[in-house]
Amino acid sequence: MRTRTKSGFTLVEILIVVVILGILAAIVIPQFSQASTDAKVSSLQSNLQSIRAAIALYKIQHNDTIPADGAALVTAMLNKTNMDGTTTGTPTLGPYLQVKIPNNPFTGANAIGTDWLYTVTGNDWTFAAPAPYDVY
Repeated sequence: MRTRTKSGFTLVEILIVVVILGILAAIVIPQFSQASTDAKVSSLQSNLQSIRAAIALYKIQHNDTIPADGAALVTAMLNKTNMDGTTTGTPTLGPYLQVKIPNNPFTGANAIGTDWLYTVTGNDWTFAAPAPYDVY
C-alpha cells in the first residue's frame, strides 16, 4: 500500500494570502500618491521662489523697472540685458535664469499666461502658478 504525501497549498490558503495582500495594497497605495503630490508642491514652491528672486534681482539692477508682459519677461530672464532692458550691443546684466523658465510640475509646461501667471501693476509685479496650484 502506498501513501500519498500532501504537498502544496489549498485554495483557501491561497485566497487568504491574496486577501491579505489586497488589504496591504489598499493601505500603501494612497500614501504613495500623496507623496507624489507633496513632491510636486515642493518643486512648485522651489520654482516660484527661484523665478521671483530672478525678477526681483532684475528689478534692482534695472532701476526698478520690470518687463511689461510675459514675452518680455522670458527674454529678460534668459538673456543678457543692458541697463535699459534691451539686448542689443554688449549687454552686461543677467541672464537671470539658466536655459529656460522652469516647468510647472503640475502641468509639465512653462508657458507664461497658462502655466505661470505674470502680472504687472504700475511698478509692482506678481508671479504665480494658476489656481489651485499656487501654494506660496
